[in-house]
Amino acid sequence: MNIDIVALQPLFALLFGILILILPRLLNYLIAIYLIIIGLSGLFPHLFATPIAR
Repeated sequence: MNIDIVALQPLFALLFGILILILPRLLNYLIAIYLIIIGLSGLFPHLFATPIAR
């Protein structure tokens, strides 16, 4: 099963949205974590890529 970082973005957004509604003080930390993950995936795409099985 291959999971691409692009497929995980909506899941992260949904999870973070729910957590922000429950605990609004987490907003800064959740946004910072999200931006770091997306930034790393943009700078180093091979870290999140899975090899293609042939």
